[in-house]
Amino acid sequence: MSSTPPRPLSGAHAMPAAPGSVRRWKPSPFITGAAALHVGAAAAVALQPALWPWAVGGVVASHLTLTAAGLWPRSRLLGLNWTTLPASAGRQIALTIDDGPDPEVTPQVLDLLDRYNARATFFCIGDIARHHPHCVEAIVARGHAVENHSQRHRHNFSLLGPGALEREIAAAQQTLTEISGVRPLFFRAPAGLRNPFLEPVLCRLGLHLASWTRRGFDTRTRDAAVVTQRLLRGLAPRDILLVHDGHPARDARNRPVVLDVLPAVLEAASTAHLRCTTLRAAIAPGVGQDGEDDGARTLFATMDR
Repeated sequence: MSSTPPRPLSGAHAMPAAPGSVRRWKPSPFITGAAALHVGAAAAVALQPALWPWAVGGVVASHLTLTAAGLWPRSRLLGLNWTTLPASAGRQIALTIDDGPDPEVTPQVLDLLDRYNARATFFCIGDIARHHPHCVEAIVARGHAVENHSQRHRHNFSLLGPGALEREIAAAQQTLTEISGVRPLFFRAPAGLRNPFLEPVLCRLGLHLASWTRRGFDTRTRDAAVVTQRLLRGLAPRDILLVHDGHPARDARNRPVVLDVLPAVLEAASTAHLRCTTLRAAIAPGVGQDGEDDGARTLFATMDR
């Protein structure tokens, strides 16, 4: 990523309400086009049955394209997706930490964040949070944000229908709100994979999808230096970085690599005069802990323009 030309707001579509508020789903142009193609294919076959091979081919191509969009975590073709912070964030970056909490790793991560006076966003899994509520409570008590990473982190998450998606995400909302006392405002799909049914569900639940600018692949790579290089290559204001406190890769000493990656990243951010903040502080600064909108609508209304 380059810090040279100014980057646009990361949301692709209008958001009349700030995070935490139920909003009306507005299909993306990509979704609208796919729907129009299906209607057109049906009409073509009705008027001229001999065109059925072309109609079927168009529908199949449309489905393949929709699938590809869902397999691209940073894609905005299916709807709103925060891949960078808004321009108003200035020289801030967001450090996001997924798949926890972990009773061994999360406390050490919190200590590192305290050492550098950095704030982070923890995308927590509901079932794991239930088993380790003290970790979630510590995250909030030490000034960080807890957001929704689904209830069970199902590997087939992107294959679920709208009802199953809503149950999975709503269960995590309830779990994390009960434990932390703060209602999540953002959602991150397991592995970043999703389907066209997700955005309408998030609208109903008052959540917004957030992915990342770059990730370290620290659940697979056992070399902390390699992970660090991936995260710092082109580091720029408004970046969203992804690491993991849950299921982290471990080096030859059996030490979670994230514990060596974080100091290097935080040192580099400090040297570059970049401040680590939470997604909710940067994207929805007017939304209180209970999710009520105290003035953040102005920021989101700009996405209409």
